[in-house]
Amino acid sequence: MDWGAVFTSLEAVCKENITALSSPPDLLYGDASRRLVTCMRKIQDHGQALKPVVSSFTAVYHHYDFDSDTPGNGYRTLVKVLRSCLLHIIQKGHYIASNYNGAFFRADHNASEMEAYCSALCQLRALLYLAQHLLHNNDHGQLYSLQDGELSKRFVREYTSMHKACFYGRCLGFQFLPTLRPFLQTVVISMVTFGERYGKQQSGFGMAAFSLLTSGKYVIDPELRGAEFERITQNLDMQFWKSFWNLTESELLSGLVSLASNLVQVNLTLTIPPEPLSLPLASDPKLFAPVSPPLAHWGPGPVHMRLISYELREGQDSEELLDFTRTNAPPISVSLLPFGAQKHPPSPWLLVHFHGGGFVAQTSKSHENYLKSWSKDLNVPIVSVDYSLAPEAPFPRALEECFYAYCWALKNCRLLGSTAERVCLAGDSAGGNLCITVSMRAMACGVRVPDGIMAAYPATLLTTDASPSRLLTLIDPLLPLGVLSKCLNAYAGVDCQTVQPTEGTTTLSSLGRDTALLIGDLTMGASNWIQSFLPAEVVGSLSCSHQRSLSNEAHQRSFSPCTSDFSGPRHQRDYPEGFEPLRSERLAVIQTPSYPIVKNPFVSPLLAPEDLLRGLPPVHLVASALDALLDDSVMFAKKLRDMGQPVTLRVVEDLPHGFLSLSGLAKETQVASDICVERIREVFQQQSSPSSTCK
Repeated sequence: MDWGAVFTSLEAVCKENITALSSPPDLLYGDASRRLVTCMRKIQDHGQALKPVVSSFTAVYHHYDFDSDTPGNGYRTLVKVLRSCLLHIIQKGHYIASNYNGAFFRADHNASEMEAYCSALCQLRALLYLAQHLLHNNDHGQLYSLQDGELSKRFVREYTSMHKACFYGRCLGFQFLPTLRPFLQTVVISMVTFGERYGKQQSGFGMAAFSLLTSGKYVIDPELRGAEFERITQNLDMQFWKSFWNLTESELLSGLVSLASNLVQVNLTLTIPPEPLSLPLASDPKLFAPVSPPLAHWGPGPVHMRLISYELREGQDSEELLDFTRTNAPPISVSLLPFGAQKHPPSPWLLVHFHGGGFVAQTSKSHENYLKSWSKDLNVPIVSVDYSLAPEAPFPRALEECFYAYCWALKNCRLLGSTAERVCLAGDSAGGNLCITVSMRAMACGVRVPDGIMAAYPATLLTTDASPSRLLTLIDPLLPLGVLSKCLNAYAGVDCQTVQPTEGTTTLSSLGRDTALLIGDLTMGASNWIQSFLPAEVVGSLSCSHQRSLSNEAHQRSFSPCTSDFSGPRHQRDYPEGFEPLRSERLAVIQTPSYPIVKNPFVSPLLAPEDLLRGLPPVHLVASALDALLDDSVMFAKKLRDMGQPVTLRVVEDLPHGFLSLSGLAKETQVASDICVERIREVFQQQSSPSSTCK
């Protein structure tokens, strides 16, 4: 990456635009010209200030990689994101300089576009200054400030007040693949539209109609969209977040997704009763270890799971297995399978999967699409566990259910169409955390550990400790810090209300609203080109009154008493003299999880002592360079490697957190999913003595 050429081009395009647009206003575009000139001068100043900052990072960031063959850490990512922003500004600047005299040049639109990226550049500059503090204060090679709580508090304090709306408006997803930006816009528009009607009762058709009208204004007015998304995520309502993402569980939306997914011959939902199990000890198979059913918070309860198999195998159509079929899903039997379906012998492999969703949302149904593909590509039966979700079921309920499901699958593998000679755990995000901690639990209990783990973008540190990649929570539409902290607190049991789930209900039963409201959003979300055809007056008339109400409401709000005092006087200046980032009118409330439970090694495996990690099976981590949790994977991989534990790390480029669920949207997301498949295949094909605990 030739940073000298980037900054030279930026300086040249700024000078070119300032010269061209500084003519008398009556000869050009009046106020729009003045806005562009002012903006280009600010960009010029930012570029000059950032040049030495970037040099300070590029000189040392390779020291923070996992190894020389795996370039990837939060410092690299911040520099990469800055480069994407600068290149967009340079491209837009060249366009303006070449076309400002044209008959179809839209001065107001281009001025608004450049102003948005100028704001984004200002905030990225602030993030790089904060990252410099991490670089100077952390130990060499360390990405987290685990021993310096003040650094993390300063980061959270800055997040609470820094302006973020520019990253959710015109600049939405600029750092990601262009093919993913319509999807990100759809998510953001859908969420802000859903937020307007959250808690209101309307008929399905009424919601859909209102959705079309409401989402339209967020399509044509990116600034309004960004401000509203910032409002929602600054002080997130956890039930709203759960309800929104649970919409993906609806029959209508999941049915649409399944049209593009692979057909499988077995897709069973199972309910396993809470009965004690016994498994052979790994050290002496003649002896057995007892395995209790999940007990935390409300006592014994059933565990739900889904069996997916591309081919029908022996045991999968047995009456014994069908007895476990959930009552709210139709059982699958031979008569319902495709005509002439052949029954295959049991597979020697078994994949146990734990889904992501921040420990608070989604089920195996949300992840069916790529699981079906994996079952076909690997020709293996897959068991995906529907563990209980926080905040109703905080730690350790999910871990207990996943461990019990793992043990049950080992003991009853023949019912699942496998002999379990090789068993792999796989999961993404929160599910990746559970893969690691279930394996730790297996070692602690003395039972068989899996033969390997594939964890995609796992959360290995469930705190708000600062790291360079976690600075990305300021700009990430899928994982803002407000969302991340709420999920961590929910799983840790902070201010939770434990409620025993009613048997037979699903995560959707509490939603209580028709998903027709989202269809209008999805239709409108991909239509971002509409905004380019509308005059600025129309955009302004739609947003003016709404922005005034947001501003008035922001001044009426105050910090919640449960927050740490990040608004107090600063003991150390975070930025150079003369620079301040843009501030938000609305202050976020971030409750940092300072409770001892977040440092429990079965909550944050990155903090686990070596004796709890020694003996883990080969761990294969697949992370994204643009993910706020990237440093979780890098530091955990380093820890295992330094202990002599088998571990691999692969960092994919240009993809967001949760890329497995996006595998059908772009070639690059499919390639990333294929990398995960290959890591799982390595676990199954590695040479070692086969074992099985099937009865």
